[in-house]
Amino acid sequence: QVQLVESGGGLVQAGGSLRLSCAASGIIFSIYTMGWYRQAPGKQRELVATIASGGGTNYVESVMGRFTISRDNAKNTVYLQMNSLKPEDTAVYYCNADRRLSYWGQGTQVTVSS
Repeated sequence: QVQLVESGGGLVQAGGSLRLSCAASGIIFSIYTMGWYRQAPGKQRELVATIASGGGTNYVESVMGRFTISRDNAKNTVYLQMNSLKPEDTAVYYCNADRRLSYWGQGTQVTVSS
């Protein structure tokens, strides 16, 4: 059974930082592309960042220079370090594991107050 469990969300003031974690089980973590997506109220889910099995990363333009995705294959965990947070970053953040099949976590709320 595949499980992706996110943690680290919360309420933070604009300009602050949070680090999200996603612990995976039930998959061969190292061969999956891992990603973070977010969904704000009334909006579609959007890609935030991905990290490939080889370590290559990809970011949506709005978070470039502020967010960093990383992975620890020994811990089966992917991280999203979020700095200089803005109110428009407020959303539910979802972890994704993608290879031939795609798996999702339950999401963690991030709220940035102005």
